[in-house]
Amino acid sequence: MIILAYDIGTTGVKTCLFQLIESDSPEGMSISLENSSFASYSLSILPNGGVEQNPQEWWDAMCKTTRQLVSHNPETCAQIAGISFCAQAQSVVLLDQAARAVRPSMSYMDQRSGGVRKAHAGGGPQVAGVGLGFLLQSLYHTGVVAGSDKDPVWKYLWVKENEPEVYARAHKWLDVKDALVARMTGKFTMSRDSAFATLLMDKNTKTPEFNAALIKRLGILPEHMPEIVESTAKVGTLLEEPATELGLSPGIPVFSGGSDAALIGVGAGCVRPEMTHVYMGTSGWVSTVTDQNIVDTNAMIASVVGVQPGLYNYFAELETAGKCLEWVRDHLALDEINIYLSKQHVADDPSSEYKSLYDYMSKVISETPAGSGGVIFTPWLHGNRCPFEDANARGIFFNIGLETGKTELIRAVVEGVCYHMRWFLETIKKKIKTGDKVRFVGGGALSPVTAGILADVLQIPVETVPEPQNVGAVGAALAVAVGLGRIADLKDVEALIKPDRVFVPNPDARAVHDKNYAAFTRLYAANKKIFHHLNQIH
Repeated sequence: MIILAYDIGTTGVKTCLFQLIESDSPEGMSISLENSSFASYSLSILPNGGVEQNPQEWWDAMCKTTRQLVSHNPETCAQIAGISFCAQAQSVVLLDQAARAVRPSMSYMDQRSGGVRKAHAGGGPQVAGVGLGFLLQSLYHTGVVAGSDKDPVWKYLWVKENEPEVYARAHKWLDVKDALVARMTGKFTMSRDSAFATLLMDKNTKTPEFNAALIKRLGILPEHMPEIVESTAKVGTLLEEPATELGLSPGIPVFSGGSDAALIGVGAGCVRPEMTHVYMGTSGWVSTVTDQNIVDTNAMIASVVGVQPGLYNYFAELETAGKCLEWVRDHLALDEINIYLSKQHVADDPSSEYKSLYDYMSKVISETPAGSGGVIFTPWLHGNRCPFEDANARGIFFNIGLETGKTELIRAVVEGVCYHMRWFLETIKKKIKTGDKVRFVGGGALSPVTAGILADVLQIPVETVPEPQNVGAVGAALAVAVGLGRIADLKDVEALIKPDRVFVPNPDARAVHDKNYAAFTRLYAANKKIFHHLNQIH
């Protein structure tokens, strides 16, 4: 069976063709990537804290990559049994009746809505950034609370209050992949995990629906809210116009799919309670499967609805993880000011053993002692969300000395991201039980050096899976397989997704990482007032 899966990331789309080899038992099944294509798009950072993307660029990138796959794999693409998505989540995409965006998408990173949040949820005694009354009402109806400036409801209301002409043209409020499903099928839906991510989904109803009391309190138009469906549900079939643009045949079943937070864990094989995965892509997180619906309002961690009924992902997110590596590549590893008369990229030499600058950086990092000579980096390049919420927080290189060089700085960035993941894991363990090992996925898991550092920092074994950068698309493909009845249940995925490497922590590195980690977790509190002084948006 052939499945087309779109992985809609923050900086680009990876379009993947998978083949599912079927068997009478999950152990005998396999899923393989037949081919893939990637295209990037822009991310606009605005001076008021806004972060936006043009949904037409998502679509153009999808058309480009799909046509490339069709041109190289015409016979395979003619057999596509279903289409689905894994995508960035908690964006606000407002569509008209023709499923076209009425304004740019407000990214999950957008943090301009602080004033709106305070106006609508800030009355009375404050708990976790919101008024006690709003907190209690939200927890009663939904089990969660919109306590962050970056939560979708505040972005929606920001448009209502600041762009009334645009708001008047909106027909539906959707998330990223749901908007693309609508363009393909003409059907306006949200998968259950996307609906939960609005923090407005009622937890007390038998069938998923948005809570009417909160919608009324906040002044949201009920008609803007779409139908809620399962991630494995067939929403419709590919319409003729989008099929022509994509280079596909009309009539292919289109499935709802899910967010990256929901499907990356599935693609990693983490489908049972206590199974934990660490993701490092542009963003990053630690997520543990649980059957408990709990919220830690102080640490901004919650049980997030996943794609398996009755199970949640206890989820802690860092918004700039791999983005920090991109930053260090561009601003530390590369000679941007051209002080040399001539230079050559290490990967441009045909005789080079390095396929990319990241490969070379990994080698350099591997030759730098653990602990980076005492230098500590905080990966808060665009504020932070968990275990503390502060849009003003920023990255720090701390404890630089005369003997510090670029190699220590570059390694400190990797270690800083790993320290934050340890902070997540330790915070999660205060509420629920986790396993004695973790799965490591995302682009960061392509580097054995990074995987080894993560194991040393966490001091537990770290497993990787084949092609860890594609696990979101794998999860989307497996959701199609369930929707078509080819896999009985997503719990069977555990037998299908096996680790290919295990990184055992080096006990000799424990002392230096424990020392640095203790300092890392104190840096925010020590600098909170300075962050506010320097970065507060007036």
